[in-house]
Amino acid sequence: MAPIYEILIADDHPLFRSALFQALSSGLSAEIKLTEVGSIAELQSLLEQRSTWDLVLLDLNMPGAHGFSGLVLLRSQYPHVPVIVISAQEEAAVVKRARDFGASGFIPKSSSLEDIQKAVQDVLDGDLCWPAQVHEDAAPLSAEEETISAQLASLTPQQFRVLSMVCDGLLNKQIAYELNVSEATVKAHVTAIFRKLGVRTRTQAAMALQHMELATSGRQPQP
Repeated sequence: MAPIYEILIADDHPLFRSALFQALSSGLSAEIKLTEVGSIAELQSLLEQRSTWDLVLLDLNMPGAHGFSGLVLLRSQYPHVPVIVISAQEEAAVVKRARDFGASGFIPKSSSLEDIQKAVQDVLDGDLCWPAQVHEDAAPLSAEEETISAQLASLTPQQFRVLSMVCDGLLNKQIAYELNVSEATVKAHVTAIFRKLGVRTRTQAAMALQHMELATSGRQPQP
């Protein structure tokens, strides 16, 4: 009996999700089961319920992702689940960063259905899929990027949710309402986040995620 692969599509654009669904439903050699989510929060919820997914297709710019921080979170919390980044940002530096942060491949959103099918099949078969524009001579991760990546990777999924909301400007009371927890619980999470990130203020914490966003364009955050 042929294996059945279970794939999570994490993208906030319904039309692109539909295109992926069409490409993968008919173009792979194995039977697959596709599940779609439109935010990092939805993706985390499904992974917490069951972590035995065969593949995640992750859009860099979906709600809650904050650039590469979503990829860093997935690779730290679920290292056994391969992740292919899908993005409209196709610059070589972006592709190289995706690989540096632990992705198994990169699919430009301009790719043909055939190229998408091949990339996904390659990763399901245990290989990698990288566009030709990945250059080995591209600048490696800076020491600061490596440090911030490791710090973000140390956060629990719930702490990452809180941090994302802090960076979106929500107050502790608002975060407590959104997560259906007490304000005291949120304060405890914020304290733990500050400690893990080595910061003292919400602004400094937000800058850590800002750094991951700016890394997609190869720029460094301004002090």
